Amino acid sequence: MSHAPDTEQPALLGLEDVGSSRSRAKGRRAAPLGAQEIADSAPVARCVLDLQPAHLDREYDYLVPAAAAADAVPGARVRVRFGPQEVGGYVVARAESSDHEGRLVPLRRVVSGDPVLAPEVLALARRVAERYAGTLADVLRLAVPPRHARVEKEVLAAAADAGDRPVPPVTGTPEAASADEWAPYRGGDAFCRHVLAGGAPRAVWTALPGLAPTRDGTPAHVPHWAAAVAQAVRAALAGGRRALVVVPDARDADRVCAALDAAGVTDHVRLLADDGPAPRYRAFLRARHGLTSVVVGTRAAMFASVPDLGLVVLWGDGEDTLAEPHAPYPHAREVLALRSELEDAAYLLGSPGRTVQAQALLASGWAREIAAPRDVLRGRAPRVRALTSVELAHEGPGAAARLPTAAWRTARDALGRGPVLVQVPRTGYLPVVACGRCRTAARCVHCHGPLGLPRTTSAPQCTWCGRLAGAWRCAECGDTRLRAVRVGSDRTAEELGRAFPGTPVRLSASTAPGGVLDRVDAQPALVVATPGAEPVADGGYAAALLLDAAVTTSGTGLAVATEALHRWLGAAGLVRPATAGGQVLLVGDGAPAPTGALVRFDAGWLAERELAERRELALPPAVRVAAVTGDRGAVEALVARVPLAEGDAVLGPVELPAREPTLEPPVRLVVRVPLAHGLDLARQLRASLAVRSARREGGAVRVQLDPKEML
Repeated sequence: MSHAPDTEQPALLGLEDVGSSRSRAKGRRAAPLGAQEIADSAPVARCVLDLQPAHLDREYDYLVPAAAAADAVPGARVRVRFGPQEVGGYVVARAESSDHEGRLVPLRRVVSGDPVLAPEVLALARRVAERYAGTLADVLRLAVPPRHARVEKEVLAAAADAGDRPVPPVTGTPEAASADEWAPYRGGDAFCRHVLAGGAPRAVWTALPGLAPTRDGTPAHVPHWAAAVAQAVRAALAGGRRALVVVPDARDADRVCAALDAAGVTDHVRLLADDGPAPRYRAFLRARHGLTSVVVGTRAAMFASVPDLGLVVLWGDGEDTLAEPHAPYPHAREVLALRSELEDAAYLLGSPGRTVQAQALLASGWAREIAAPRDVLRGRAPRVRALTSVELAHEGPGAAARLPTAAWRTARDALGRGPVLVQVPRTGYLPVVACGRCRTAARCVHCHGPLGLPRTTSAPQCTWCGRLAGAWRCAECGDTRLRAVRVGSDRTAEELGRAFPGTPVRLSASTAPGGVLDRVDAQPALVVATPGAEPVADGGYAAALLLDAAVTTSGTGLAVATEALHRWLGAAGLVRPATAGGQVLLVGDGAPAPTGALVRFDAGWLAERELAERRELALPPAVRVAAVTGDRGAVEALVARVPLAEGDAVLGPVELPAREPTLEPPVRLVVRVPLAHGLDLARQLRASLAVRSARREGGAVRVQLDPKEML
């Protein structure tokens, strides 16, 4: 362990002799070491501190005052002096002595004696920081929510009343106790039995479409996947262990909680960052002290401290919300996989589709597949048709419409049986516009961002900086007219209202007045929703129209095909089976591979195909990739200290578009290494960042392992 002073930044060290010299330099006398009585037993506290510089990412030793000896336990929050400043941190260990040669200063104070940083979470945070070339402080900011004193007092009182209790028994009806939601799957029952027996199986699960069968206490709008997750959780609880479930958003968390209640598992908490500081901290502490058996939450819950953890579940790993946008940018899929290994817990990765990363887990043998046979799938899935231009060629001019005649007829007929879902790729009204004469994309004159129209009568507005462009004129031809390039959910709802007079039109999107809807009833209605915002319909939708297929598959990212299929299957899974008249129409000329996979409901085939192509091209996840972005000089200096970044391993640098005018645009440099060297690459980048921090090198730079655009 290193406690040696940093000769380049002595003023930042938590050492008594350095601090005293600074105090004397200012004309003040430093407090002598003997001013506080030091604890007799284990007088040294090893702490990790909330420090931003990468070269200060290490443990530091402080003396424990006798008055704080009982509270300065491993995991407790503390405040310490670090050079001229006071910073927060956590005690990670107590020791009898320190190998540091200088004199140590005592802890300033123990913020709370509650050990909020569990040893298993600390170990996980270290592994995540190592894997993603980050600092432990960055990961701990994600793992442990800010303290809320009133909530802490409340939960500690409840913990004292409860004592050291075991996992409570599961109650419920015999029907709820069965694992019949897993019976249609190959390997489903075996997975649950293994979890029940205390094992740690790992599985990638492709969920069947549809809703869970209605039973006593089961709501009519619970998706099948949520009911299956609840039954897997029951298996863990029945085996004497607890469970953690991570989902993309609050609506999915509510669905899992409803399924748990229906399955007789009422001892659960929601851990969502969007709920606010107090509810989040309450759920965190209840889990930390074993006052609940199941934690259900969004990305913020992946680090939740759950004693006796037996099962981790991640649903919908293809959703963007499961990727952390703050340094060091971990993804819940990898964090929970690391946690499964560290805590010997079962791992269940479920989704309506399948990402290439999930397929790579299967291909490596790290996880096993859970999927339904084709005959079972055909009995549960709706009928899918792809209305491409070839399919509609015989319809004449109507085939070119955004809502072709065939789709209009299907929607009209289905409205006689129930609600119809209409999925639109984009929110807003006209999110992308172009010149009405030459069709050049309309861009903002200030930041060069794309222009859009919030309403027909509104002035064009930049979707990057928000500035209005009322006097816009095409730079190519000088024309002032605008035409739609992309049509959003708001405009689609308006058009459908005119096409189906008298039919209620409900909008579920982040830009809608009512926001994202959770559910709709079984009455006939047109429900317009963006991907991921589709509400569940009681009894399922009679039909679904998936519009603008070409837009959905026209992105430049590596995962555009699997992401499109994920969105389509998520919507198709809410439609009634073909035996009940359910239909799904994919409208537009989407890419052939995801279109064919949707028609066959075969996400595994597409993921396997994509993985094989990436292996041939040496692209992730067949290799490990790091993206270094920032000022050219800073990027080149950082990468020059990485031994693995040489020869063909380096791609770039290339200039990136800047949102604001700048003399030197930012650049991106990509380092690509074989998987066997992935951890070494992360360590070398981490060491280079520490050197950069210690030398106070100029310029801005960001390092991201496994960047989203290359997954």
